[in-house]
Amino acid sequence: MTVHVELRPGAYADSVALLQVSRLVAGTPGVEAAQVAMATELNVEVLGQMGFEVPAAATANDMVVAIRLADDAPDDALAAALAAVAAALTARAAATTSEVAPPRTTAAALRITPDAFTLVSVPGASALVEAVDALDAGRDVMLFSDNVPLEQEVALKRLATERGLLVMGPDCGTAVLGGLGLGFANACRPGPVALVAASGTGCQQLLALLDHAGVGVTHALGVGGRDLSAEVGGLSTREATRRLDGDDSVELVVVVSKPPAPEVAADLTTYLDGLATPVELGLLGAGQPDLTAVTERVLGRLGRDVPSWPVRGAVRADARAGLLHGLFVGGTLCTEARLIAEAALGTDAIAFTDFGDDEFTRGRAHPMIDPTLRLERLADVAGSAGVVLVDVVLGHGAEPDPAERLAPAVAAVSGDVPVVVSVVGTAADPQGLERQVAALADAGAEVHLSNAGAARRAVSLRESVR
Repeated sequence: MTVHVELRPGAYADSVALLQVSRLVAGTPGVEAAQVAMATELNVEVLGQMGFEVPAAATANDMVVAIRLADDAPDDALAAALAAVAAALTARAAATTSEVAPPRTTAAALRITPDAFTLVSVPGASALVEAVDALDAGRDVMLFSDNVPLEQEVALKRLATERGLLVMGPDCGTAVLGGLGLGFANACRPGPVALVAASGTGCQQLLALLDHAGVGVTHALGVGGRDLSAEVGGLSTREATRRLDGDDSVELVVVVSKPPAPEVAADLTTYLDGLATPVELGLLGAGQPDLTAVTERVLGRLGRDVPSWPVRGAVRADARAGLLHGLFVGGTLCTEARLIAEAALGTDAIAFTDFGDDEFTRGRAHPMIDPTLRLERLADVAGSAGVVLVDVVLGHGAEPDPAERLAPAVAAVSGDVPVVVSVVGTAADPQGLERQVAALADAGAEVHLSNAGAARRAVSLRESVR
């Protein structure tokens, strides 16, 4: 067996581009495993788990090309794999080259198109400067970047507040502006509801459930998962709701958040009570309604019927003793499910991991794009778990076919352990909601549109072995 590991100092490509390169090289005849990635601490750890030994001198500024050939690989397999790396990187570079050099900074771009909406998606360490440039130009900014220090978020939002501007983020993964989806947005019809979300996948859960109920959303303003923390104080949530209050097309605003700081939630409630537009709160926390219940309250306020939330497939009912393992790509979906599981089972019977957390995305694509880490964990825990609970999040920007890799992984373990899946998406999403659900159900999973419903089903299976 041949193993090839090389460092390319100073070579750089973003994590999504390198994911695509890795998949292309892995498909080269004779290649058993391949990974092309920047040598961040997390990626070096992953490479080690794959059996590659990365030189100790590697830094985050180095590109690692790691290839392992099968025992029966043809003699020219390594040369072909390296040629595939070169061709893929060259194609990526050519695709981003134009006769006119693009602006290198946000400030330069805004000088060319001063009225442009500003979306910043750079490594978190570099995001502050770009976001400040947008604010200095009098523009709102959607800060897609994660790993932005908390103190920088506070400074940005205070500056925006002084200028009457809106900072969406950091880590604002989803937004809908006048019906136009940005980031990991689901395809939804326009309608009378507007969302303000300190939560990306929480926003997407409401988009999906409302769409199933026939209700559209015209605006969804993401404000970053820390906006309702004690440090940030809900600055962007206040500005977002203020703006929506002045929009005659909005009949109802829904504010969604991971568990907020109690004092911030109290102050925000008082502020929202003073708006002319009615507001429904979906602030997760112990004893608070889950997002499906919030959706049902929204439908009630709009005078709409509450539909049944679809469930497809069936799992083996004879769960065994073991932890309820929650393996999530959506942070808010993970929080919601964990709260439900903790209330029913306590903390000792569960183990939840959010693979979208900052610690798992340094130098790597978000798990909604690259599911590798979660698939590895699924295989690791399946032998001892009592129940496995996972989420799948569809929408623009997400993995083009999540079931292509997840369904075989589910099929490999579903004969031994019940697997419950929540699929968050709409009928118009590019991945095909029905196709994704069918593939996962055929693999042996029980599939829910409601994440809370999936969590309760997983809990009931785990309770059956008490």
